[in-house]
Formats: sequence, C-alpha cells, structure tokens
Amino acid sequence: MAEGKKQNWFVRAWGAICRYFRELRSELKKVVWSTPKQVLKNTLIVIVCVLVVGVFIWVFDFVARFGIDALIQAVHNVLHDH
Repeated sequence: MAEGKKQNWFVRAWGAICRYFRELRSELKKVVWSTPKQVLKNTLIVIVCVLVVGVFIWVFDFVARFGIDALIQAVHNVLHDH
C-alpha cells in the first residue's frame, strides 16, 4: 500500500496563502461600493447623531450634577442641624 508523499510545509503554506488571496479577490468582486455622495451623506448623519447624543449626555450630566449637589447639601444640613 503506497501512500502519497506528504507535501513540504512551505509548499502547503504557500498554497494556503495563494488560496486566501484568490478567495479574497473573488469576495471583493461581490462588494457593492458606496458612491462618494452616499459616503458624505452617511458621514454627516453619523456626525449629527454623535452631536445630538453628546448634547443629551451633557444636559443629563448638568442636571444630575445639580441634583447630586442639592442632595449632598440637604444631607449636610440635616447632619449639622442636630
């Protein structure tokens, strides 16, 4: 029973690398690339969303800071009145 000669490690590795790039090229042909106009529109949407969320976080932080300061002041007053 004759077994086939096992390929050299370098030959197998080179074959795997070549196969990877061949499959990569095949997959890249399937990609639908965005137009520059779509990219600009999506970029502007992301920037606006980031700004809106940032403003909401800033407002919440501003209100929460005053709420926490008022709570601390109330506890401080209660503790020092006795």
